[in-house]
Amino acid sequence: MTTYQAQPARERPRRLVPLVQSVVAVLVACVVLIPLVTGAINGFKSNADLLLRPFGLPRVWVVENYTSVLVSGAFWRMLRNSFLVTAGTAIGVVTLASMAAYVFARMRFRGRELLFNFFTLGLLFPLAVAILPLYITLRQLNLVDSLWGVILPQVAFGLPGNILILRGFFATIPQELDEAAAIDGCSPVGYFWRILLPLMRPALASVVVLTMVLSWNNFFLPLLVLNSEQLYTLPLGIQQFQGQFGTDWGRVLAFVTLALIPTIGFYLLAERQIVAGLTTGAIKG
Repeated sequence: MTTYQAQPARERPRRLVPLVQSVVAVLVACVVLIPLVTGAINGFKSNADLLLRPFGLPRVWVVENYTSVLVSGAFWRMLRNSFLVTAGTAIGVVTLASMAAYVFARMRFRGRELLFNFFTLGLLFPLAVAILPLYITLRQLNLVDSLWGVILPQVAFGLPGNILILRGFFATIPQELDEAAAIDGCSPVGYFWRILLPLMRPALASVVVLTMVLSWNNFFLPLLVLNSEQLYTLPLGIQQFQGQFGTDWGRVLAFVTLALIPTIGFYLLAERQIVAGLTTGAIKG
């Protein structure tokens, strides 16, 4: 006779964990996707239809909201400016933060921890707090109404947090790799560029994406620095739909939806590296 043993009570909650995780993931996805989808659909509405049916499908699909944005030269000019600012910020942050993190993680010298703590103090000073002295400095350097006046401050304020992140990743690389590279005659600079940076690809991808998203969506600093409409970035482009007596909200939502496409596309291309950098937290040699 076959006897059946009762399932231990402690194993039942374990089987519920994947189900609970799936439900939470679906809820989080809905929280993220519903505003995006709603905004994209509302971009096809007129102002009257948007006020009457903010969460329903359009009665009449106003495709001109999107086409008028796409055919305008201003949109593509702002897209170019946003791309230049974002690319310049990402390159500057990744290059400088990786070099500084390499020094703080792999080299030993007197005052290293004190200097590192000095860099981390930058996390305590948000951009809004330092905006007045920053503007005075940019004006003295003739960087007002210049894309460099946006790029350089974003690089400076992006360094502390990214140095902290990359230093943790550099510290996970075995010290034996340093000794092997030195025995093979590899210089510290060559070891950094040829060996460490390829190993740090997931972490660098995470830093690049986070930096690009923050730079792409930055509104306050370009609003303060840029005066010429020829230098406006995409977040500043919303102002062109604001008139004296009202705002064309349908075109605003169409503009915002189109402005999100480049960042979403870049995330999808770098998704594997980003997930690896955020989940592993260490590099296996």
